[in-house]
Amino acid sequence: MQNVMERYQTFRQVVDDITLMNNRFMNKVFDGNIPATQRMLRVILKNDKIKVHKVSVQQWLQNLYGHSAQLDILAEDEHGTQFNVEIQRSDEGASVQRARFYCGALDMHFLDRGKKYETLPDAYVIFITETDVLKNGRPLYHIQRSVDETGAAFGDGSHIVYVNAACQDDTPFGRLMQDFNCNDPAKMHYKELADRVNYFKTSKEGEIDMTDIIEAYANNKAEQAAKEAVAKAAHQRNVEVAKKMLAEGMSIEVTARISELSEEEVRALAAKQSA
Repeated sequence: MQNVMERYQTFRQVVDDITLMNNRFMNKVFDGNIPATQRMLRVILKNDKIKVHKVSVQQWLQNLYGHSAQLDILAEDEHGTQFNVEIQRSDEGASVQRARFYCGALDMHFLDRGKKYETLPDAYVIFITETDVLKNGRPLYHIQRSVDETGAAFGDGSHIVYVNAACQDDTPFGRLMQDFNCNDPAKMHYKELADRVNYFKTSKEGEIDMTDIIEAYANNKAEQAAKEAVAKAAHQRNVEVAKKMLAEGMSIEVTARISELSEEEVRALAAKQSA
């Protein structure tokens, strides 16, 4: 009975903590959810005329001769414009080369055999990242091709957008990023997002639908905790090594190199020993 209670408490803790910055959870919330997807795109692209009519998640774009792509969210508006939205927690997952590849994958997928190149729909690849991947302190980065010699837009219909989810100010965009980082639907700003998040977090049906995410999330948390424990133990061993070296009269520089601690840490240890 205790194990059952412990598992349920763990389940509830994960449900309570999870946010839209978890791509599995985001997929659940946005799957087929036209109002939420439309609101998100309108805010990010600052275009209230976007009318989404189709949304799917985890869409595979197969490439028989090379790398395939699995898209977090793929949406289409009334004009056929394609929107691919990706959640990326790490900088490595949002490289500029990946953005380039996803643009190409969309083009290959949506140009049917025999169709003219001019019929290609406009396409947006949008990365929502936990931190400022492009490192210029901006909430949004819009990337489009241009002609070097004139500065004029190339106008090929391809767009890449990087979204810095760390920017959470009191603007429509900042409030959207607050919602993406918020674990309590009652505190979210946009009803289209809050309603679906609330369904998964508070209803029995939502809980059942969340089981696969919870298991993956909990396993990841456990793995992360184990790695942190190993790193902490290794660091403590290095501290003990440094203490012994300092006691033997070794220099700060040599102690830092052998113990793999920073010179600042070693100096702090030396100061404590001499106090």
